[in-house]
Amino acid sequence: MRTNAWLSNTNIVLVLITAFLICTSYTKAQSAKAVGEAVLSALQQQQAVARLTRYEVKPEYLDQFKKAITDYVLYAIGIESNIMAEAYYERENPSILWIIERWGSIEEWMKVKSNTQSQAVSRLAEMALQKPIKSVPVKDLDPLSKQQWRKTANAADSQLTIMLFVDARAGTQQRFKDVYHIAMPQFRSEPGVITYQLSQLEEDDTQFVTYEKFRSNAAFQYHLNFPPIQPVIDYLNSSIKKQPFQTGLHNLIEFSPLIRQ
Repeated sequence: MRTNAWLSNTNIVLVLITAFLICTSYTKAQSAKAVGEAVLSALQQQQAVARLTRYEVKPEYLDQFKKAITDYVLYAIGIESNIMAEAYYERENPSILWIIERWGSIEEWMKVKSNTQSQAVSRLAEMALQKPIKSVPVKDLDPLSKQQWRKTANAADSQLTIMLFVDARAGTQQRFKDVYHIAMPQFRSEPGVITYQLSQLEEDDTQFVTYEKFRSNAAFQYHLNFPPIQPVIDYLNSSIKKQPFQTGLHNLIEFSPLIRQ
């Protein structure tokens, strides 16, 4: 009886050890997969292209130009390598239009620039603009995924989109990035925030732009009074080249693609 009991206990121990080893191997495999996916995602983000393009359009061409941009945006978001593409006009000056877009790589973005929709915008721009096109390449900090960029407002929302250009004093850039790095997860977790992204201009590392999309003006007001924003406000009030910082604020009205949940 003792021998049988010993054998039984031994078998139980062996089963437990085997189960442990299987679970450990599975966990390691899952961890390796997760690490691989994280590395791939990081590489893709390093290759991603983010571009803001500004058009100041003559009044008589405004409707025609918005139609051409709408056609381009709708085409762009249907391409797998597109991360996001949206078009806006400025509330204070509706003749100023913006295309905001992100692509998986520079090669994919260049391919799209030769398509019919993009060429239509370029041809129309030759006669329709008051000032030359302004193209602003940026690098996203703490970048969003494609799925996060494609998050949209609800049909019942009164979407508010803010773009803030920040011209930092030389030597304070890293402090600005550090302040935002701490605050960003909290900003993105606010119930009224749809999208929140900080980017650095590629051509001048003292210049930044925030892209902030809220479900309503009430959500924006909540954000302005949200305690984690105070270190950001303190920086803006003390460490940029020209005050007040609100002069860099652009209130944007989306006209394409206007997708709502």
